[in-house]
Amino acid sequence: MSFTLAHLSDLHLPVPPGALHPLGQLAGKRLLAYLALRRKRRRSLPADALLADIAAAGPDHLVVTGDLTSLALPGEFASSRAWLERLGPPGRVTVIPGNHDATVAVPWESGIGIWQPWMADDVPGVGAAPFPFLHRRGPIALIGLSSAVPTMPGSAEGWLGAAQLARLPALLDAAGREGLFRAVLVHHPPVLGPGGWRKALRDRAALCVLLARHGVELVLHGHHHVPLQATLPGPARPIPVLGAPQALAAGQHWPGWLLHRITRTGNGWHRETTLRLQNPATAEFRSLAMD
Repeated sequence: MSFTLAHLSDLHLPVPPGALHPLGQLAGKRLLAYLALRRKRRRSLPADALLADIAAAGPDHLVVTGDLTSLALPGEFASSRAWLERLGPPGRVTVIPGNHDATVAVPWESGIGIWQPWMADDVPGVGAAPFPFLHRRGPIALIGLSSAVPTMPGSAEGWLGAAQLARLPALLDAAGREGLFRAVLVHHPPVLGPGGWRKALRDRAALCVLLARHGVELVLHGHHHVPLQATLPGPARPIPVLGAPQALAAGQHWPGWLLHRITRTGNGWHRETTLRLQNPATAEFRSLAMD
């Protein structure tokens, strides 16, 4: 029996009407991000076609690996929560933040914390901090990390920090003892990707050491707006690292999402990944194998 997992990332949902007011919010790095948004004339495709394509696939669970917003405005977080509710209830959807969701520091309760139901750990109150968290869904363990931190203008780097890295091994080991397929979710990939150091996960080397030592079956990320594949050393076999394309915005690249079909085998796990790319001109999707 297979478990299917839909993977979306980098939605950059349209800034809702009124979210830019008062204009005093547009200062510092947020102003620069807004000007870049205007300059690129980023156009978001209607979400209906994306949601219909996902619904037709009938995944058992959905994950969103960050960047639901563009400017980290309070109005954007409120709007993105409504979008998450449309995507599915917390039992069927898991979300982590991305660097655009931390363009500037925003209070937890009016920012990323608005998504708490979709990030809450399986056992409430066990963790003293929101990340990392563990979601058990069927045979799958989803371990959510946050690499979203405010950075200097011109930087799109990410950072996990010592506290998250210290808590991660216990979650990996617990899920491993339960015989679950472990998928780590992180917005910035643990490998250097397009954009080089300016867009890198600064402590990726420390994360790679932990994954190599404790093991994981899959790493899912976003951030670079294009589908990406890589591998990391693992304790028994290489660890696949897969990045999803930008889910909605139409620009230089076709938007889309990933569908992972995970099946338990006699000696472990088998995974098949399908890339669903949308033609911005026709809104139609096509499938490509990605393994």
